[in-house]
Amino acid sequence: MIIYGINPVLEALRAGRVRRLRVAARHDKRMHDVMAAAATQGVTPESADAQTLDRLARGGVHQGVAADVEDVRDYSVADLIAAAARRPALIVVLDGVEDPHNVGAILRAADAAGASGVVRQARHSATLDGIVAKASAGALATARIATVVNVARAIEELKEGGVWTIGLADAATDDYTAVDFTLPTAIVLGAEGSGLRRLVGETCDRLVRIPMAGAVSSLNVSVAAGVVLYEAVRQRRNAVSGKG
Repeated sequence: MIIYGINPVLEALRAGRVRRLRVAARHDKRMHDVMAAAATQGVTPESADAQTLDRLARGGVHQGVAADVEDVRDYSVADLIAAAARRPALIVVLDGVEDPHNVGAILRAADAAGASGVVRQARHSATLDGIVAKASAGALATARIATVVNVARAIEELKEGGVWTIGLADAATDDYTAVDFTLPTAIVLGAEGSGLRRLVGETCDRLVRIPMAGAVSSLNVSVAAGVVLYEAVRQRRNAVSGKG
């Protein structure tokens, strides 16, 4: 897989996943950081002109660097539950989210919130490629991602593992703030536009909504993910500190 851009490549280098690194002539601190990380990992940078990098990035903003990296490791749902052994699980489930920019942004938010991992469907889902890596600001390099055939079955597996499954749906009656996110929780997000599929929504333990006070009826899925993830972070921090 080819990724591009300073942050994605830097994080992939730090994770030890880069097999080949190509850079353009650029002399600034950020590129110095890339070169230093490459030296630490024993990766020898190769000079590349702008045309080559443009081709590798397929027109994306490469910032003068592109890398061949190992494919993203595929985790199981059980792996994600086990990864949160010392704290309540916080998992994001994507039901048919196909925009790579949204998937990348969700990975970035999940990483920032300390989530245990992300579940995605094998079909009707964005390919984990350079666009996702760029939009994730490097979070793709270290994210735990479980790719499943059946999202509803994955939700059942989460429930069997003691994880409370919360789906976001515009038609829900309860607000997301009514959920106790101090419990092991999976946040289930539906596709852009159409939302959760019927069976997926019915499989969730509970459906909630983000209230909208303006003229628009819903938030972008990646923004919604960030809102709910940070409600979970807020509640968990307050529980640790003893605040209400």
